[in-house]
This record gives sequence, structure tokens and C-alpha cells, in this order.
Amino acid sequence: MNILVINSGSSSIKFQLINMKNRKVLAKGLVERIGLDGSKLKYYRGDSEKIEDVIEINDHEGGIDLIVKYLTSDLLGVIKDIKDIYAVGHRVVHAGEKFKSTVLIDETVMETLKECIPLAPLHNPANIIGIEATMRKLPGIPMAGIFDTAFHQTMPERAYIYPLPYDLYEKDKIRRYGFHGTSHFFVAKNGAKYIGKSMKELKIITCHLGNGSSVAAIEHGKSIDTSMGFTPLEGLMMGTRSGDVDPAIPLYLQRNKKMTFIDVDTLLNKKSGILGVSGISSDMRDIEEAVKKGNKRARLSLEIFTYRVKKYIGAYITAMNGADLIIFTAGIGENGPIEREMILKDMDFIGIKLDKKKNDKIFKGKKGIISANDSKIKVIVYPTNEELEIAEQTLEIIKNSKK
Repeated sequence: MNILVINSGSSSIKFQLINMKNRKVLAKGLVERIGLDGSKLKYYRGDSEKIEDVIEINDHEGGIDLIVKYLTSDLLGVIKDIKDIYAVGHRVVHAGEKFKSTVLIDETVMETLKECIPLAPLHNPANIIGIEATMRKLPGIPMAGIFDTAFHQTMPERAYIYPLPYDLYEKDKIRRYGFHGTSHFFVAKNGAKYIGKSMKELKIITCHLGNGSSVAAIEHGKSIDTSMGFTPLEGLMMGTRSGDVDPAIPLYLQRNKKMTFIDVDTLLNKKSGILGVSGISSDMRDIEEAVKKGNKRARLSLEIFTYRVKKYIGAYITAMNGADLIIFTAGIGENGPIEREMILKDMDFIGIKLDKKKNDKIFKGKKGIISANDSKIKVIVYPTNEELEIAEQTLEIIKNSKK
């Protein structure tokens, strides 16, 4: 059974076709610059080298059409025709409070996604366009929606309600939603299996650290808190996002610096974080190189980033009255032994002891235990795979719907 995973952006479509019998990626790629000059398709067939096709792509429907053309072509294809696609799983950013798990996409679901556009004005419209284009190009093939926010819908009110006038929650649904839910669930589930446990018997802290970063507290299989909030801006310092700051700062900037709403939004989301502090780059690899050369601001950005992750880990250990497992994942989490060491330094008093030799060996997609043998809280690195999780959930809901 082949599942096509689609992640549609405003001018791009990421895709993977996965054979669910062996969980093998048959093909994957990216359509980018849709509707712009220089639009192209990057296509990988299995483990083959990347193939690029620079071609005019006017809209998302044209992008899906090109993807299907490549997947079914005689020379580069991996399936004979679209009938070999069992189902399509769509990544969708925001479902508000409407959906707490994966759903089969129908007209009612589409209307609900449109209602959630005010909560994710940059992401949901693109997701909706991608779904509608795929439905037109692949008629009759069942489709599922998998939501970044769904996993965190188990948070208790004390974790997701902001201390604002309550009618802002009741009328406008302003609350903590959390994101990266598919990744947090995938690594919690599979990280627990890796150490021979079920996530339902553990207290787990998952650290998804990349250009976008978040931490989640997962108690017996349920998310009870997470660092991102009403938007992905809250929480940890990120590549270009500020994370937690005094909420009066935007007011100060508008009042005293005469900055507009758009100016402040751009500052907090695109010019802050690691880039803003370092003045060099949003990429942690560039920061590490600059630190080696003695750059003080690069060092400061690294220290702020790791310090803030440490604080959230400590807070979530307190919230759950302990922890059994900490998992690092995503670009920095999987490939940053320096960052992991700085985060876990001086935490032995609460039962976290790092094994430096083990830690230094884990990068480039490897998985493994990095805590010392006598560490009360086990720490592992486990690579995330959101596309596989989307495919897994799509397959499950389609099968269940046919029973």
C-alpha cells in the first residue's frame, strides 16, 4: 500500500511516496517557486541522485500534476498509475479545537479548516489550496488530514488558558495550541520503544530543536504542556524567532520607535532569535564555526539558546513530578552534541547525567542513548520522521473507515 504524503506551502509542495509494507520511501521531492519565475521540481527516486526540472508551474494544481507525472513516468516513475496510490496524507498546521486526531477529509472538514484560517493565516490557506488541488488531480483516492496542533489537544486548561480576560478565549479562541505535534508524538512513541517501553508508562520530555524549536511534556502518552503557544513564536529561542519576550516590548517598539505592526511582526519572527543575537546566521552550524573563531555574539546566541531549553526541561520535570526519558530530535537535536552537552550540564541534581563519549558519537541521523548508565533519567537522540508518521496515521484511519 502506497501512501502519498503532501505538505503544501504558499509557493511550494513537499511530497513523499511511501510503501507501507516495508516503510520504504519510493520517491520524494519538492516543487518550489509555484507561480513565480524559476519554478522547478526537485525529485529523488529511491536512493538515486536528485533530478531537477526547471519548468513553469503556475499554481498548486500544476505542481500536483507534475508530481504525478514524475511518479508514474516510464523512465523515472515508481508506480504505474494513480491507482497505485492507496491514500494521501496531508500535513495541516492548524485545526484549532475542532480536531483532536487525524480525520478523513470531506466537505465538512474543508469548511472547518477555512474557519481556522484566522488562527493560522500564513499556513492554513496554503494547506487548503494543496488539498483542493490534490483532490482534483487524484479523484476517488481517500485523503486524510494530520494536524500539527492535534497531539497537544490533551493539555489541561491550566496549561493552555492564558491569564487574559476569559472572553478572549471564549469568543476568539486565544489559547495555547502548540505545534510540531506530529514530531513530538513520533519520537515519544518510537523513543519509548527504543528503550523497551511504551510511552503510556513513561513521563517523557521531547525536545524538537531546529530552525523552529519546541519542547513538550508528555505524561503517559498525552501531551500536558508544550512551549509553543497561540502561534509558533512563543517558547524557545529559534533560528529567526525570538521566543519568549516581555509582551510589553512590541508596545514599546511601536510607541517609541514608531514601528508598525508589520515591522514588529517581521522583527520578532524573521530578524530575532539566533540570527538577531549573533548577527551572523540563523543556522546553528554557522554559529558553531563562528564560536570556534572566538566570535562573542555567536557564543552568546549559543548560550541563550541552550539555557532556554534547559529551563523548559526543568519546568516540565516539575510539572510532571519527575521524568523517565528525555528525547532530542530535529536538526539541532539530532546533530548537535555541543548543544546537547550545554543543555544537560549541571542537571545531575535532578537525575540527569550525560555520557560525553556517547553524546559525541551521535549525529547525522543516528539514534542512541547518550545518558550515563547510572543516570536516573534516560536521555536519547531519536531522529524524527514526520512524513512517516503522517503516512502511518493516514493508513490507520483509512483502514478503520473500511471496517
